[in-house]
Amino acid sequence: MPSSASSSAVSPSAPFTVLITGASSGIGAELARQSAALGHHLALCARRTDRLDALAAEITAAHPAVTVRTYALDVTDADAVREVFRTADADARAAGAGGLDRVVANAGLGQGRPVGSGRPSANQRTATTNVLGVLAQAEAAMELFRAADGGRGAGHLVLISSVTALRGNRRSMATYGATKAFVANLGEALQSELVTAGSPIDVTVILPGYIRSEMNEKVEQNTPFMVSTQRGVRSILAAVEARRRKAYAPEWPWRPISWLLKVVPLRFLSKLV
Repeated sequence: MPSSASSSAVSPSAPFTVLITGASSGIGAELARQSAALGHHLALCARRTDRLDALAAEITAAHPAVTVRTYALDVTDADAVREVFRTADADARAAGAGGLDRVVANAGLGQGRPVGSGRPSANQRTATTNVLGVLAQAEAAMELFRAADGGRGAGHLVLISSVTALRGNRRSMATYGATKAFVANLGEALQSELVTAGSPIDVTVILPGYIRSEMNEKVEQNTPFMVSTQRGVRSILAAVEARRRKAYAPEWPWRPISWLLKVVPLRFLSKLV
C-alpha cells in the first residue's frame, strides 16, 4: 500500500508532476533533485521509504514551492504498481496539478552471474525486476495516459535502458544487458504505435553509459568513461525535457561508441564495454 507524505503546497503557476521509481538512491534520487530544481512536483517511489522521506525533506528544504509525495513500492508487484500509480495520479489531481504528467521507470537491478554457473537466483531477480517490473510500470503509466488523451493532453513515459542493450554482454552482465534490450525494444514499440496513431503521448528511451551510482559503487573508480551521478543525470534530464525518443547519457562518448558496438565483431566486443 502507498504511504503518502505531502511536504509543501502546490505551486499554481507551473503544475507539472513527475513520478520516479527507484528514487531512494543513485540516479533516481538525483533525477528527483534535478527535476525539483526545474520546478516539477514529485511522486517518489521505492521500497526503502526511510530514504524516500529523507530525500523528500531535503528537496522540500531546497525548493519550498515543490510538492513531494512518497510511496512505498516494489515494482515486481504488478498490482501494487497499478495501485500506486493510480493513487499518485489521484493525489496530484486532488492538489490541483492535473494528475501525473511524466512517469520515469527508473527502478532496476544490476545483479548477475554467468549463465549456467549453477547459481541462477541473481539473474532471475534481475530479469524479474528489469523486465516484468518495467512492463508493469509501462502498463500502469500508459493506462493513465491513454485515459487522459481527451483530458489533460500528453503524458510522457521515460524508460531507463542502458548502453549494454546494444549488443550481447559477457558473463555476469549477460542477463542485465538482455533485460535492458527488452526495455529499449518496448520503448521503440510504443513509439511506433503512438506516432502511427497521432497520439499526444511521448515515450523516451534513455541509454545511460557508465554513471556512478549505488548500483555500481564497487566498480573501480578509474573505469573509463565513468561520470559522476550529477553529470550523468544532467544529460538524462536534458534529453527527457526535450522529449527525445532516444538518447545516450552522456551523449559523448556513448553515441560514437554505440556506432562501433553495432558493427564490431564479437571477439572484439569485450574490449569496448
